[in-house]
Amino acid sequence: NKNIVGFNNPGYQRIENVVSSFSEYIGVHGLSTVVDDSVGRIYATGHTLDLALAKKGYFQYLTPNGIQQTRDGRFKMDKDGYLLTNENFKVLSKDGSPIRFASIPEDTKNIKINTAGDIEVFNNKNGKMEYVASLSVVDKTGSIADETDVRQGYIENSNVRSETEIFELVPMKRNFQANRQMFIRKIVNLIQHHDAITGTSTEDVSKDYINLLNKTIQSLTQSS
Repeated sequence: NKNIVGFNNPGYQRIENVVSSFSEYIGVHGLSTVVDDSVGRIYATGHTLDLALAKKGYFQYLTPNGIQQTRDGRFKMDKDGYLLTNENFKVLSKDGSPIRFASIPEDTKNIKINTAGDIEVFNNKNGKMEYVASLSVVDKTGSIADETDVRQGYIENSNVRSETEIFELVPMKRNFQANRQMFIRKIVNLIQHHDAITGTSTEDVSKDYINLLNKTIQSLTQSS
């Protein structure tokens, strides 16, 4: 179960399974998923570059495969002043460029990030706060989010609830079993009709179809 595995992963979003009747769908079409984009549990870490989104939305970062989105705000700074994700990818600003500090602050506590995602750093030489960049926060379509609520010094845990996952395993298994039995009955009836027309052994053909169906069901339940 991906949700149980992702339970302790910052920013992980729960995947909900949607089961369709096997009388209409076969194989991978019997199970689809949707992402639960509700906000997860937010907790304080005290680390300046730990950021959480208190509303729906995603940070953007640059990878060799293009721009990606995440709610995992465990950021850090490299030796060149770039703001990086936990996996060392460059975090993007609203203008689409990687966020980079002109100079690395002596103390990261001099970095201030407001709820709109605007980043400023205190300049010890002139005693003033200087603007660095604004975080790119987008909705699930990749468009700039209408509302942004960035929390500095916080991390969002996953939105998975362990008790929910445990309780949902039982009805899903029952649903699969019920659809399995119904589909088997329909297949057997179809094969019997086929046997009456062609003379093919009903028993042999039925075993082949049922074995194939069982393998499909097993594959789907394991992937869920």
